[in-house]
Amino acid sequence: MNEVRVRFAPSPTGELHIGGVRTALFNWLFARNTGGKFILRIDDTDRQRSSEKYLESILSSFQWLGLDWDEGPITGGDYGPYRQSERLSIYKEEVERLLAQGKAYPCFCTAEELEADREKCRSLGQPPRYSGRCRNLSAADADNKIAAGQEFVIRTITPLAGETVVDDLIRGKVTFENKGFDDPIIIKSDGLPTYNFASVVDDCKMKITHVIRAEEHLSNTPRQQLIAEQLGYTVPQYAHVSMILAPDHSKLSKRHGATSVQEYRDMGMLPEALLNYLALLGWSPGEDREIMNMGEMISLFSLKRVSKNPAIYDLPKLTWLNGHYLRTGEQERIATLAIPFLQKEGIVSSSITPAEKERIGAIVELVRVKVKTLAEIADASRYFFTDDFDYDPKGVAKHFKREGVHLLLRRIQEMLESVDPFTAEEIERSFVQLSEELQVSLGKINPATRLAMTGRLMGPELFPMLELLGKEKGIERLRKAQEIIIQEND
Repeated sequence: MNEVRVRFAPSPTGELHIGGVRTALFNWLFARNTGGKFILRIDDTDRQRSSEKYLESILSSFQWLGLDWDEGPITGGDYGPYRQSERLSIYKEEVERLLAQGKAYPCFCTAEELEADREKCRSLGQPPRYSGRCRNLSAADADNKIAAGQEFVIRTITPLAGETVVDDLIRGKVTFENKGFDDPIIIKSDGLPTYNFASVVDDCKMKITHVIRAEEHLSNTPRQQLIAEQLGYTVPQYAHVSMILAPDHSKLSKRHGATSVQEYRDMGMLPEALLNYLALLGWSPGEDREIMNMGEMISLFSLKRVSKNPAIYDLPKLTWLNGHYLRTGEQERIATLAIPFLQKEGIVSSSITPAEKERIGAIVELVRVKVKTLAEIADASRYFFTDDFDYDPKGVAKHFKREGVHLLLRRIQEMLESVDPFTAEEIERSFVQLSEELQVSLGKINPATRLAMTGRLMGPELFPMLELLGKEKGIERLRKAQEIIIQEND
C-alpha cells in the first residue's frame, strides 16, 4: 500500500465543534496507526463567513488537544498552500482544462429560470434539478453572452443515466442513480470554486488516499466521484462515520451541553479526557475498554471497528472520564492547569509567587480526588484562600443546632492548640484521643469540625485538610463558629 494520507478540512466560519474533532481524531488515529500523514487543510473560500479569528481558534484548539498535523498551516509541506483561498490559480487551471475538453460549460441561467426548472420537477413528482438548458449552448453564443457582461457559473457535465457506486469502508457499497443528479456548479458567479469541486481538486493534488468524514457528506460523495472522473483523477477511498446524536436521539445542539472545543476547555475539561471520550463515540477498541491513552488508541484504532450506527452524546460519561484524568494526572501539571480557574474566580491573584504555587499544588492534590473538572477544583478549594464563606444550611441544622455543640468546638479548639507538630498524623491521633475522653464518636466530632473549617459537609480528608489549612487559621475558624452559634442561640 502507498503511504496513507488523510486530511481534515475545517471551514473557519465558526468554532471547532465536537463532531469535527471526532472526525479529525479518527483521521489522526488512522494516520498514526498506519504510519501515514495527517494533513490539515483550511476550506476558506466562503469569503463572507470565513474569518481569521475562527482560523486562529481552530488552530489553537488543535494545539490544545495535541492533534499535531504533518502538513498544513504553520508547518507547510510539499503540496501547499494549505488554504483554499490561496489555491485559486490551481482551480482555474483545472476548470480551463475541463472547458477545453468539453466536459464543462458556462451556464447563464437566471434565478427565475432555475426556480422554474425546480418547480417543473416538483410538479412531476421528481427531485428539483437543473434542466441542463445551457449544456448544448454553442461556443459562439456563450462567448457573445460573456462579452455582453452576462453573469454566469461553470457547470461540469454529469451522466444522465447509469449508477455511481460509493465503496465506503464503513458502510459498504452505496449506490446512487445518476438520473437523480444535475450538472453541478463547480465555479460560482464570483469566480470562486464550489465546495465539491475544490475538495476534489485538493484531495487529488495533495495525494489524499482516504477521506474519512461525517455521514452528512455521503450525499456529496457520488457528485465528487463524478467530478473526479471528469478530471481523470484516481478516486480516494471514502469512509463516512456516523452522526453524534443527543441523548434523546435528536440532533445534537448547544442545549445538550457544551459543543465547541473552547467551551469544554472553559468548563475545565482536560484534552486527554475529551479525546478519550470522542474516540469511543462510534468506535469500539474491543474488550469493553473505556480508558485509553493516545498510544493505546493509536495501536488499537481500525476503521473496521467503526460503527455505522449513530453515536449518543453522554456528558456525564465525559465528566466521569475527566474526573479520572484529574485524579491520575501528573500533580504539577494539574495544579498549573487549575491556576487560571482559581484566578478567574478571584481566589488567587494574577501573579503567583513560587511559594504560593507550591501551596496551590498541595491544595489541588488534596481536593482533586473528589472533583471532575478544573472549574470544580476552584470551587472545592475556595475555603483555603478566603474566610468569606457561608455555612451550609443543612449542616447548620444538623450539627450547629445540637445542644452544647459550641462547647464541643471549644474543646476541639483547645486540643488543636496543643497539637505539635501540626501534621495530619498528630491531628488524627489527637481527635481519636478527644473522642475517647468525651465519649463522643468521631462521627459527631468530625462533621461539626469540617463545617466550622469550610462551611461544607463534604470535602477532602479532614486531617490532611486541617494540616494544610494551618493551626492558626483552624483555631480562628473554630472561634468564629462558636461565636455565631452562641449569638444565634441567645
